[in-house]
This record gives sequence, C-alpha cells and structure tokens, in this order.
Amino acid sequence: MKIGEYKLYPVQTGLFKLDGGAMFGVVPKNLWQKTNPSDEQNRIDMCTRALLLVSSSKKILIDTGIGYKLSEKVNKIYDVDYSEYTLEKSLADLGFNKSDITDVILTHLHFDHAGGSTEYNESKEPVPAFPNAVYYVQKKQYEWALNPTERDRASFFPENYKPLENHKVLNLIEGEKKFDEYITLLPVNGHTNHMQLVKISDDINSLLYLADLIPTAGHIPAPYIMGYDLFPLTTLEEKNKYLAELTKNETMIFFEHDPHNLCGKTGMNEKGYFLKEKFYEL
Repeated sequence: MKIGEYKLYPVQTGLFKLDGGAMFGVVPKNLWQKTNPSDEQNRIDMCTRALLLVSSSKKILIDTGIGYKLSEKVNKIYDVDYSEYTLEKSLADLGFNKSDITDVILTHLHFDHAGGSTEYNESKEPVPAFPNAVYYVQKKQYEWALNPTERDRASFFPENYKPLENHKVLNLIEGEKKFDEYITLLPVNGHTNHMQLVKISDDINSLLYLADLIPTAGHIPAPYIMGYDLFPLTTLEEKNKYLAELTKNETMIFFEHDPHNLCGKTGMNEKGYFLKEKFYEL
C-alpha cells in the first residue's frame, strides 16, 4: 500500500498473551471468546505489530514491540514468544535493519509498545535500539510514564524510554500535530494519558494506526473496552467518535495487537459497529 510518498509495511515484532478478562473489561467471556478464544490460563493470543513507512528520505517505525529486556519471570507471565517473529527478522525480510530507521513514533510508553525502543549494550546499560533515529511521543504521556499511578505502574518500565531523553533523541509532542504532509498525530486519553493515534493519508487513501484504542478486531464494538483503560468512559466517547468517522469515510484501520487480522474497514448496523472487511496485506 502506498499513501503519499510512503510505502507501508506491517512489521510483526513478536507474540504474547494477556488475560482475556482484562482485555475486555465488563464484557462477559461468552461474548468475547467468540472472536478471541482463551487458553487454560484465560489468556488470549496477541501480537505486537509495528508499521513501517518508507519514503525516499525517511524510514519511520510506529511502535517497537516488547523488546528483550523483560525478566524471565515476566516473559513467562505473558508467554512472550519470539520463535516465529522478531523485529529484526521482519525488518530484514523487507531489506532493512535497525540502523536504517530515521524516526520512531511511539503511540504510548506501555512496555508492549515501547519496550523495543531501547536495548542493553555490552555493559548491560539500556541505550537507544535505533542508533540513527529520533523518537516522538506525546509530552504529557512521557510525564505520566515518569510518574504513573499505582494502578498502571506495572505497564511502565523507565529503561524503555528514559535513555532516549538521556541520549537527546526524544522529541516531545504537544497535542494534535501534523508530523508532515501525510502523517498526523492524534492524542486520545481513555487508555492512558495522551496516547497518540497515527493517521496516514493523502487525497486517495487513508489508514489509521489505532494502537490500544481498538487493539484487535474483537474490540470494534464500542462497549468492548479493556479493563486496563484508566478512563473507560473517555475511551467510549473516543471510540464512538473515531468509529463514526472511520465508517463514514471507509478508512482502513490497522490492528496492532490482533495476530489474525492485519487491518480492515468498519460498518454499522442495528447492533452497532462491526468489522465489515478484513485484509491480510497492505
């Protein structure tokens, strides 16, 4: 898929699992398991799918996956699996490596979105994983990540983002912003404070990288909101707003966490919003 000057490539960075109840909040299991069946520990299959935008002068990566710095205990809890996919392998399959990346847009700083932003050097110190890249995140999200609440502290690991500031490669964004002619950053506040969606559009095509606003196709119905969300009623307002626009304009949506559905388009009927079309490639 090409939008403006950019060719778009999905980049699968790895697989993991999260508790299905936490992923669907107040929605009963007999409903959510129809689209997201769980294992014996009630965990559902998830992926960490980044998006690569390539032009003649830029190679922009949106989110970076979990990375490799988690302890063995935490990896086991989330069943982190790199047997099939890694960020490096997926980039190599496209003919690129981490040093080719010029920009990294982070939707937010939870470990499953920003963990791959840094890596340990030979001295076991976390350093930027993309040596030639500038990183972008919302300023208020960064401030929140430096001082999270007791409720969401387990999602933030400073070693994933503090080194970016220390190495002076972190660019803090304030509010909605035109990144360039074709890319717009759109902050939302239900999941966490100032997560940013990424819209890529030209006069013909448009795609929205949804991050955790709608993490899987199973989360398209407006009330299907994660228990992880700090402000679920805000999420509900934001989902209804964007789903209305996405459906009206037939905008392509990109699923970061759905291992079975890459992207799709939404529809609306008497029961609410649903996945009208699904696509397995861009």
